[in-house]
Amino acid sequence: MGQPALSPESAFAELGRIRLDEVSLDEMLQRIAELANRAVPGTRDVSVTLVRGGETRTVVFTSDLARDLDDWQYEQGFGPCLDASPSGDSVSVPDMSAEPRWPQWAEYALNRGVGSSLSIGLPIQEAVVGALNVYGGQAHAFDQEAIAVAEQFASYAAVALANAHLYGTTATLAQQMREAMRNRAVIEQAKGIIMGERRCSPEEAFALLSKISQDTNRKVRDVAAALVARAVGSAPVE
Repeated sequence: MGQPALSPESAFAELGRIRLDEVSLDEMLQRIAELANRAVPGTRDVSVTLVRGGETRTVVFTSDLARDLDDWQYEQGFGPCLDASPSGDSVSVPDMSAEPRWPQWAEYALNRGVGSSLSIGLPIQEAVVGALNVYGGQAHAFDQEAIAVAEQFASYAAVALANAHLYGTTATLAQQMREAMRNRAVIEQAKGIIMGERRCSPEEAFALLSKISQDTNRKVRDVAAALVARAVGSAPVE
């Protein structure tokens, strides 16, 4: 609120200059919400809903009012943003005073000075969905042109969320691989020590590590790390 209106073309050009690898997801979504608030005709406030792992929350918002309107839906378990999120559809409430689907929420919104709303689903992937929520001060604030512009902003938000999810998945996999490599390295060191002491094969050395692991209820990696630490005369590095 308070900033001058912006043409959709200028807003999209500004978004196009932002590199997703140079800003955080929250920063990108906040910028999308702020630009949508200025560029979608009839808009009073904007928020972004994210649903992940059974948790629903508003990740960014342009005012406390937008966050409160979202939170009411989460607490009650129904509302346009909750319908739009899993379906990926655009859900319009053209007139809060004559809304039959969610009359309680509509009354709450109307009492807060909101006359209409638009929630656009962000179908990122099965485990993560969301919605771009656009609130208007007047009834029938969003015509077809405004809806089309809002849907374009939703597309930017969906791309940002999808990229962040992909990065997070990749980063998790990379961490798991690094951990696996560290575990393998210390196990190979321990096998080498056992082979040198007992003049046995690699298979026999690993079998001994496994037996100690079972007998002591410890992970093979921890048994191996303790053996290596004892061999070099230092405490194991956790």
